[in-house]
Amino acid sequence: MPTRFPIATRRALLLSMVLAAAALPARAADLLDTVKTRGTLRIALEGTYPPFNFKDRKTGQLAGYDVDVAKLVCARLGVNPEFVTTEWAAILAGLGAGKYDVIVSQVGITPRRQQAFDFSRPYTYSAPQLIVRRNETTTYRSLADLKGRKVGVGQGSVFEQQARAMPGIEVKSYPAAPENLQDLAFGRIDAALNDSLMVAYLLKSSQLPIRAGARVGDVERMGIAFRKGNPTFHAAVDKALDDARADGSLRQASLKWFGVDATRAP
Repeated sequence: MPTRFPIATRRALLLSMVLAAAALPARAADLLDTVKTRGTLRIALEGTYPPFNFKDRKTGQLAGYDVDVAKLVCARLGVNPEFVTTEWAAILAGLGAGKYDVIVSQVGITPRRQQAFDFSRPYTYSAPQLIVRRNETTTYRSLADLKGRKVGVGQGSVFEQQARAMPGIEVKSYPAAPENLQDLAFGRIDAALNDSLMVAYLLKSSQLPIRAGARVGDVERMGIAFRKGNPTFHAAVDKALDDARADGSLRQASLKWFGVDATRAP
């Protein structure tokens, strides 16, 4: 006959088993499982940063290079994109708080950011570049030449970090690019610091009296940012980008918006 323990003993054994199970670390679902089940990937972008991501005036829909890249990745993951627009200054905090799954908005891959988030392989390579007024007579060859001057940058951007690292520059930060460039055109700041790919686009599309200045820094790498602890999702996103690079669709997206292939390191 099987051994029968007293009721009190059985209860004690059951309680110990429950406590032991509770002590085991719960296996968090990988982000890939979550988005596959949901059927959508929630993607944050600024939405006011042409040609990378912005609202098309004719259609009212989001457009730009980042939007095209996000759609390429989603197609290869087998999910639909769900775009969320947010100010750049709060975009990383929103990712950390779980408001969306990823950021596809020209997020520079820096050691500091890599401490808090994981990144895909780079999908854009570009360099910091100055923008000046068309009638500017002073030549600024480096950030050091702007000591004593006012420089406009995107709030929370790597360009803001670079400008603030140079002593003597008065830095003014903006939540979006249009306000920055308007202040430059009206003489409220002396120069703007932004992405070289954006500068090339502005020269073709902007009606403001501005022009390209000097490139003033090293090549930056931009990647898709997401929360740590999702190795399967990480591998799937990298594969999606690799496949898009291999079949030429990533290069075509770059050529469409910039006229150059910015998807590979120079």
